[in-house]
Amino acid sequence: PPPRCTVDDRVTRVAWLNRSTILYAGNDKWSIDNRVVILSNTKTQYSIKIHNVDVYDEGPYTCSVQTDNHPKTSRVHLIVQVPPQIVNISSDITVNEGSSVTLMCLAFGRPEPTVTWRHLSGKGQGFVSEDEYLEITGITREQSGEYECSAVNDVAVPDVRKVKVTVNYPPYISNAKNTGASVGQKGILQCEASAVPVAEFQWFKEDTRLANGLEGVRIESKGRLSTLTFFNVSEKDYGNYTCVATNKLGNTNASIILYG
Repeated sequence: PPPRCTVDDRVTRVAWLNRSTILYAGNDKWSIDNRVVILSNTKTQYSIKIHNVDVYDEGPYTCSVQTDNHPKTSRVHLIVQVPPQIVNISSDITVNEGSSVTLMCLAFGRPEPTVTWRHLSGKGQGFVSEDEYLEITGITREQSGEYECSAVNDVAVPDVRKVKVTVNYPPYISNAKNTGASVGQKGILQCEASAVPVAEFQWFKEDTRLANGLEGVRIESKGRLSTLTFFNVSEKDYGNYTCVATNKLGNTNASIILYG
């Protein structure tokens, strides 16, 4: 509501002041700010209006009234509220497992917004920090994913932004089973490895690296899984095979037996 001042017919002079600056004296505008206008100057009311209020308009406003040579003042304090707004937030980041990570989310608003960080994981861990800064020491692969910052005050809806954290880790082979196949049949060996970035696979028999299309075998690697297929198993195919999974952080291997 606009600052207003109740007057009566004994009033001889009226003025509105902001701190010690005169905005209006009667109908005469003293303020150079074109957002400030007079709304009414009648026998009962003297009020002004401020368009497009911003935070600098906050503070005390005084209505000064002269009656029978006795000045009277009434005071109104303008409080300006501002919706929450995130003004600076960390960029998406990729780190190696075990590193320390600090995410930052700076927000503005009046009243001062509350800032919280949440990990948007399948487990729904909820809030991980009730602060502008989220510090993770010795980050694990489970702590990768999206982190959501929200800035909340009661003026308007929260401002929400997200940061993606990617955690690199070396491969580990999660599944590699020995497999049986009869002579003349098809045989498939499978090797599954988890890694970020995704692992590259190699297959060996003894010390010899196997190549795709040689001697009736096919190697297919897609995502976490690599398969070694024998289209027509013979006696000489039986034995011990090694699957090697590699990314820039390291490698690991597993031994898999094709038996008759």
